[in-house]
Formats: sequence, structure tokens, C-alpha cells
Amino acid sequence: MPKPSFGERLRYRFDNLFSRGTIALIGLLALASLGVIIVISLAVKLAGLAPDVELSKLVWMALMRTLDAGTMGGDEGTWPYLIAMLAITLGGIFIISSLIGILTTGLEGRLDSLRKGRSKVVESDHTVILGWSPLVFPIISELIIANASRRKACIVVLGDRDKVEMEDAIRERVGSTGKTRIVCRTGNPIDIADLQIASLPTARSIIVIPPEGEFPDAQVIKTLLAITNSSNRRPEPYHIVAALRDARAVSVARMVIGSDVEIVLAGDVISRIIAQTCRQAGLSSVYTELLDFGGSEFYFVAEPGLGGKTYGEALLAFEASTVAGICPENGVPQLNPPMATRIAAGDRLVVIAEDDDTIHLSDLPGRSVNEAAICLRPAIQPAPERTLLLGWNKRAPTIVTELDSYVPPGSQITVVADHPGGEAELRERCPALRNQTCVYQQGDTTDRPLLDALGLETYDHVILLCYSDDLSVPQADARTILTLLHLRDIAERTGNTFSITSEMLDPRDRELAEVTQADDFIVSDRLVSLMLAQVSENKALNAVFADLFDSAGAEIYLNPVGDYVSVAAPSNFGTVVEAARRRGETAIGYRSAAKGNDKAHQYGVVINPAKSTPVTFAEDDRVIVLAES
Repeated sequence: MPKPSFGERLRYRFDNLFSRGTIALIGLLALASLGVIIVISLAVKLAGLAPDVELSKLVWMALMRTLDAGTMGGDEGTWPYLIAMLAITLGGIFIISSLIGILTTGLEGRLDSLRKGRSKVVESDHTVILGWSPLVFPIISELIIANASRRKACIVVLGDRDKVEMEDAIRERVGSTGKTRIVCRTGNPIDIADLQIASLPTARSIIVIPPEGEFPDAQVIKTLLAITNSSNRRPEPYHIVAALRDARAVSVARMVIGSDVEIVLAGDVISRIIAQTCRQAGLSSVYTELLDFGGSEFYFVAEPGLGGKTYGEALLAFEASTVAGICPENGVPQLNPPMATRIAAGDRLVVIAEDDDTIHLSDLPGRSVNEAAICLRPAIQPAPERTLLLGWNKRAPTIVTELDSYVPPGSQITVVADHPGGEAELRERCPALRNQTCVYQQGDTTDRPLLDALGLETYDHVILLCYSDDLSVPQADARTILTLLHLRDIAERTGNTFSITSEMLDPRDRELAEVTQADDFIVSDRLVSLMLAQVSENKALNAVFADLFDSAGAEIYLNPVGDYVSVAAPSNFGTVVEAARRRGETAIGYRSAAKGNDKAHQYGVVINPAKSTPVTFAEDDRVIVLAES
């Protein structure tokens, strides 16, 4: 092999030097400039071209000519001296021009790097969202409300999108962020090196959301693995909230990160909410009101003054807050426990309040009760129900199974969907229905003749699912809205009334569909986002929500107000609470039928009203209670 020539070695050294970046190039130009200045200054001095000028003065004059070519315009002396100064000036022009070009290129490169969002976040006590999907926007909106009282609130989003693209999308969908700063960084949440950008060890909480596309749960579990295996993981447990689509992935997630993670099963939660809501108009608004930070939400409070008293006695102990359950010390919260349950030392109450600083014991517990207004009607044996489910996604079998836990024996559910394998899937995943039979019919749910032939007047409830498994969000919602318009037109033409619960994916599409005056809308992504935001602020709330949505525990019911108080007598909410207590139930609010379609008044839903405030009820109003059935 021939020995490299001097020119090849020189080029190789220059290549290595140039590859070191802008700083190395600036240093090289500085050395070259200094060399030119010193060499020519020494030559002028040794040649005697400027005998009366000191060497240091010559160096200074040469430096000025290097930086400013116009300086030599006033030079006087011999021609050799002027030529030497011209050489310095020409060298300066070359060097300064190169320096300006290098600085410009380096600055543009640095700005491009910053726009890529690859710099490390220097924050503490911040919330980190790992992943990017439509869930991000409602999560951020809720966290902004929750952070209203924080001085330096910050939310860091680490997603696999361009930083500027994420910032623009958040600015468009979320709007004003108030006191909360939103910091976006581009990175892959399953990459351990990228996770360091978000500064997880100093974060207050971490929210892991499933991405769009195939196998979202696998991506969530990989992200949890990356957090676990990170070399800079802090010794204290993380506060992690992760959303999963499939219940089968929960055990794997637990194995990966143990008790550090709170799991929100998005598919199961939405299925249970749909199953409960389709039977009770207005329930979706109740859930939204409880889950968002805009109104009243769940808190845990230790109240020594109630130690030794029963749960039933505590229900009227707060004027502006609503007791909803008990959380034993080192135990699991229970909503609407037996009224005789004693509150032990160390127990905390589960309370619904506007804020934690509004929870105070009342000076007049129980004195607002109007005994004359209490009118307890006996429960009526429910009749079998007929439910129609239109549309299909992977939640359909779960909805059928969940609905079976609520409907009376002898009920029936008919599923109509444009899904060839629907019947086999229902048979496989719903093998042991106890209270209802399931009938499947394949068909296009947007086809008007098909809908006319179904005999809608014979059904008590209609569930409208979006085709989210096969269509994009706009397409799925558009198909849902089209079917919904047909259903409302059929109801108006025939004069028949039936409740409709429609699943939407985009909150903006709900606003478009509200012209149909449908009873309830389930905005899937929004409800899941609300839960993730709540649990990220208080991980103990996950157990409360698990109890709330589980058919085996206490659920929310909207019962006729006449079952509790007489609408002919003056009343207040304290009287309603006492009436519900005598039925073994916990009243948490009411719904006004007159405002059922009024968005400005939360569709008539009032959660956590003051106990002593007078209320005039109408016959069609409902009391919102926590009860076993």
C-alpha cells in the first residue's frame, strides 16, 4: 500500500478539523488571522518600513485593518509599507467574510436544532405527557385548569412529531394556556436516550398515552420499559398514569413497572359508561361534570371531628361539599358504603367539592332538612328492556356484556352493524348472558330503508357506535352523525320517543350533532383524557373511578325526584340527601328536565349543590344518587 502523500495527510487533517463544527472553524480563522497580523507586522518592523512605530502599535494597526478595510484609506508612507498594509487588509476581508458566513451558518444550524426540539428540558415539579394522539388536547386543557393556582406550572410533551407542528396543533386546539407553560420536544418515548430530554426524574407526574395506529398497547408497554430501564431513574417511585386499550395488557404493564403505574383501561371505561348511560338520559353529562376540573370533583379529606360517627351522619356534615364515600387508612376507597359504617381514626372521606379549600364542616348539620317534604315511594319492579345497538367497534361485545349486568331478566339487545364477523365475535366474547338475549343483523347503519324496517318504536334504548376500528376520526364521526339524523327524523315522523346514546371521537363533532337534540353523547377520547388528567393529579382517584364504573359496586343513577321528596312542598338539597340516606343511597346532585338541552347550564346537571339552598323541583326532574342498584 503506497504511503499517503503530504497533501493527502494535510487534507485529512483539515477534514477532521472541519468536522468538529462551527467553534473549530472560528478558532481556525482566528489563528489564521493572528498569524497574518503577526507575520506582516514583524516583516514591516524588521524591514524598517515604519521605523518610528513600535511593534505593538503595528500589531494593533494591522488588527484594525483586518476588522475594517476602510482603515487603510488614510495610510501614508512608502510603497512597500502601503503594499504590506494592503496585504493585511485583503487577508482581513477574506477572513472576516469567512467568519461571517460560518457564524451565519452556525446560527441557522443552532436555530434549526432548537426547532427540532431536541434540547433537554430543565424543569422540576412538571407534568410529562409521553406520546402523541388526540388524547393530548383535552389532557392539556384539564391540566391547565388544575394548575390555575400554581405559580410555575409546566407541561412537557414528548412526541414523535415535529416540535413546531405539535406547538401549532396545541395552540389551535387548546387556545390560551394561562399560567401554564407548554414545552414540546421531539423524541421517541420508547427510546431511553430521548426520555432524558423530558427530565423524568424531576417530574411531578408522567402520563403515557397510546399512539394512533396498530398495537398501541405494545407502544405503551415499551415506554414503561424505557422508563424502568433508564440509567438516571430516580430512587423514589414515579407517579405514572398509563392508558391501555386491551385488558390483557394490564398484567404485562404491572410486571414491567409494578405499583408505580396507575392503569386506565380506556376501552373498558368507555364501554361501561355507554352501557350505563344508554339506560339513563343525562348520565354522560354527570360523568363529564365529575371528571373535569371545571366544576366539582373528588377529593380525599381527613376530618377528625367526624371520628366515631357513621357514614350516614356525615352526609349532612358539610354545607358546600358532598360526602360520597370512605377511604379506610391503608385501604381501598368505597363509594356509598353502608350507612352504619363507622368513621375510624385515620380514615379519609371521599368528598365532592369545587376545590379542597371549600371543604368545611357545617355549623348547622341536618337543620336544613324539611321532614314534611320527604316522600319515599317504593321501588317499582322494572320491566324487561329492548336495546338496539347500531354500528361496530371492538367495544361492542364489552358493551353487550356490561349491559347484561344492569337490565332486568328477559331483556333483549339487537346489534346491527356493517361488520361481517360480528355475530361470531359476539358469540365468542359474550358466551354467558344472564338477563338478556343477543341478536345480530348485518347491514349498513346509514341505510334509511334498513333503519325504517327495524321497528325503532319497539326499542327502549338506542346505542350508536362509531366505526373507529376501520375509519378515520372524521369519517367515523360523519357516519355516526348521518345515522343520528336518520334516527331523529324517524322519531319525529312517527311520533315515537326513544333515548339515543351516540359515541363520538372528536368533541367538535358533538357540537355539530347537538342540533339533533340527542339524549347523550359519549366523546370517547375526551372522557379517557379527563380520567388521565384527574389520576395524574391524585393517583388514589383511580380506585374511586374503578369503583364508580364497576357494576359490582356503587354506580350513579338518575331516579325520579318524586321517589324522594314531594314536588308540591318547598324543599332543598339537604332534604334530598336525608331522603336518599333513608333508602341507603348517597345523593350527589340533581338534573333539571327543563334545562336538559341547555349546554350553558350543563344540560340541567347540578353536582354538589349547597344543602340549605331552596330548590323548586318539577315532576320530570331527577335526583343523582350513588347506589347499588
